[in-house]
Amino acid sequence: MTLTPLIITTMTGLFSMPNLPYATDALAPVISKETVELHYGKHLQTYVTQLNTLIQGTEYEGMNLEELVEKAPEGPIFNNAGQVLNHTLYFHQFHPSTSSTAQQPEGKLAAAINEAFGSFDEFKKQMNTASTTLFGAGWAWLAQQKDGKLVILKCPNADNPVRHGMVPLLGFDVWEHAYYVDYQNRRADHVNALWNLVDWSVVASRLK
Repeated sequence: MTLTPLIITTMTGLFSMPNLPYATDALAPVISKETVELHYGKHLQTYVTQLNTLIQGTEYEGMNLEELVEKAPEGPIFNNAGQVLNHTLYFHQFHPSTSSTAQQPEGKLAAAINEAFGSFDEFKKQMNTASTTLFGAGWAWLAQQKDGKLVILKCPNADNPVRHGMVPLLGFDVWEHAYYVDYQNRRADHVNALWNLVDWSVVASRLK
């Protein structure tokens, strides 16, 4: 399974940082420049660096991220691979806050959401609930099952739908480092604001 060409490996089989498709201040005021610089520039960089250190000289060196998330046992390699994959998908699913990109999914994605949840509004409600009720750190994901149907998953820590044989389409990061600078403990406010940034064309491109 190849989710995205945005995850780049070097000639040595190690991973490099994915490029941001926008400036670090482009998501403000929903996600501030300070948060992007910390979240992307510090947290994601640490996951990439740690993953490269952990896989060197092991059976996992040379695998792509999806393979690592699928095959690595619970522990440091899986945790860091999961977070590199999660964050790459996360940062590339947004458009600048000033963009005129459609605020709702269209076409095949819209039809799949309506089939699974009844309506876009009901999907948003269930995604918000999953995001705000997940205990501790983790992710809420819209995912596609092997039969093509869409589901919402609550994934703790570095977990990802790939680990469960599904395709991740849209992920909301509810680790505190994703929102605490801007929203303190108001996770629900952060989640509600994220809808203004979702690039539905990117989410739709992940459908299988």
